Amino acid sequence: MPSADQYTTARPWTPRATVAAVVERDGRFLMVEEQVDGGLRLNQPAGHLEDGESLLQAVIRETLEETAWHFRPEALVGIYRWRHPGGETFLRFAFAGTVHDQDGTRSLDPDILRSLWLDRDTLVTERARLRSPLVLRCVDDYLAGRRYPLALLQDLPSP
Repeated sequence: MPSADQYTTARPWTPRATVAAVVERDGRFLMVEEQVDGGLRLNQPAGHLEDGESLLQAVIRETLEETAWHFRPEALVGIYRWRHPGGETFLRFAFAGTVHDQDGTRSLDPDILRSLWLDRDTLVTERARLRSPLVLRCVDDYLAGRRYPLALLQDLPSP
C-alpha cells in the first residue's frame, strides 16, 4: 500500500468527468454522429463537465449543443468508469430524460455531423462505430429499467 507521502509528491491521477443523455422515443434512442478518433462515431449526446457547472447543467448543455434539443433529465441511469485504450480514464454520469422544442436554427458543435434516432438493434449492428462501449451499456442499463433519483446528486456551495 502506498504511503501518505507518495500521494503528496506524485502527480495526482485525475479521471475525466463526463455526462451523457439517454433519450428513448418509440424504441429509438437519440444519438449523434461525430467526427472523432479518426472516423465517424456514434454516441449519446455527451461531453465533459465544465468548471463551475453541475452534472445536470452539463448534460442539459451538452444535449443542446450537440442536438439542438432541450433535454429534461429525469433519472440517473448509472455512473460508469472506463479506461480508453489511449490511457485516459473517464467517469460517465448517464441520465435518462426527455427532449422537447428542438431549435432548428441552432448550429451544432463543430465535430457533430448530425443527430439521429436509432434502435438498439442498429446500435449493435454499428458496434464498431460506437464511440466507446459505454454507449451500448447505457442503453442496455436503461432498457433494464435502471433509474436512480436525481436527489442522489449533491452540489455543495463553494466556501
